[in-house]
Amino acid sequence: MAGGRTSVRNVLYMAALTAIRHSPTFKAFYDRLTSRGQPKEVAIVAVIRKLLTTLNAIVRDHTPWRPQNN
Repeated sequence: MAGGRTSVRNVLYMAALTAIRHSPTFKAFYDRLTSRGQPKEVAIVAVIRKLLTTLNAIVRDHTPWRPQNN
């Protein structure tokens, strides 16, 4: 990953790794990408984008975080 503010990028990267490890939704997304042949770093960046999209929707809609049950 390149570009942007380093501190923000580092926080998002660590948040994505945590989400992949602890959230069934994000783990399934990551596993699906890597099983289709995407490099791990590309899959992590995709998780970062999905995480940001999810967080933006939460802020936009003024709703609390609700984990999905898989």
